[in-house]
Amino acid sequence: MKSDDLLLYAVTDRSWLNGRTLESVVESAVAGGVTMIQLREKNLGHDDFLNEAIRIKKVCDEHGVTFIVNDDVDIALECGAHGVHIGQSDMEAQKARHILGDDRIIGVSASTVQQALDAQAAGADYIGVGAIFPTGTKTDADSVSLDTLRSICSAVSIPVVAIGGINCNNILKLKGSGISGVAVVSAVFAAADVKNAASQLLTLAKEL
Repeated sequence: MKSDDLLLYAVTDRSWLNGRTLESVVESAVAGGVTMIQLREKNLGHDDFLNEAIRIKKVCDEHGVTFIVNDDVDIALECGAHGVHIGQSDMEAQKARHILGDDRIIGVSASTVQQALDAQAAGADYIGVGAIFPTGTKTDADSVSLDTLRSICSAVSIPVVAIGGINCNNILKLKGSGISGVAVVSAVFAAADVKNAASQLLTLAKEL
């Protein structure tokens, strides 16, 4: 994982496509400066998910952008993704590391200092912390205060990325928290001009 991979980390959400293909939207996002893409699919069968992953990885490879698959270690392996992101209720990081080997990236979601420390000990490469701000994308996400975010950043030695309701209007509230970047969903994928939205967010993320 490159040092700036997490700067602007976009997580896909097909509910915002509005007739566009996921490939074209991801293409616009990485053209605008997104530094990492996570393919998140909760309702696709294995074959459709794999085919989608192969297509999105191709776009990412063409732009030199790191490509991560959400939750599904098998899909990550089959499509040749750079890694996987897992939540607290998904496969344990230690098991994912055993399956994926040492050269793939493993990200783990955490909402407490202890969860972050456990993830680090299990071999995670980075921690995703949220939801920092209210979000309609993941309604079951625990809310995490800025104080907890700072505490997690101080407690672990691996990079931390903040997620949850982050947009151009509130991103600078995270300045000085210790994060390595922000993960966004609707701030990029719901935008009418995805490339421009990514470009604006990247400019702001560099100020964190």
